[in-house]
Amino acid sequence: MPPADDTTYEIRTATPEDTGLVEALDGSFTTATVFRVEMAENGFTLRETSVDPPLTKVFPEDEDDDEAEEDGAKEGNPTFLAVAPDGSLAGFVSVTYARWNRRLTIEDIEVAPGHRGRGVGRALMSRAEEFARERGAGHIWLEVTNINAPAIHAYRRMGFSLCGLDTSLYEFTASAGEYALYLSKPCR
Repeated sequence: MPPADDTTYEIRTATPEDTGLVEALDGSFTTATVFRVEMAENGFTLRETSVDPPLTKVFPEDEDDDEAEEDGAKEGNPTFLAVAPDGSLAGFVSVTYARWNRRLTIEDIEVAPGHRGRGVGRALMSRAEEFARERGAGHIWLEVTNINAPAIHAYRRMGFSLCGLDTSLYEFTASAGEYALYLSKPCR
């Protein structure tokens, strides 16, 4: 992980012209630990376990259709970008807000490998939280795979807590065998 530095990133709302940059961002990760889900009669336990060799995860391209993305943009569900001083995309976060339960959902957050460990994810999440407060959100919610230990640790440092598990979400996908963990935090 690169050391934190004093690089200043511009956080701004994405425009349609940014679509190619967002789609090209490398959201893969490598981890030496994963969270194993151990089922019990009345619940489950997460156990962080070492993996050797380290596991590298490359996410498949989104299968969302363009119409769904356009509808989200029309409803005011933005994507926020972190742009490095050289103009390159350091990361992004896409959010949706549901008025009926006052939930802001982090649909996707990715930080480019060369910018990890420099506060980009935290800055993007701060912008998402600001957007949540502007909308009157009561809480912020996200889903993460159990093998993405680096993200799980980062979310916990940002105040997120485990609130659910889905053992079948990825069953018929390239991520079969992984489990979806749901985390949330109050929006103050």
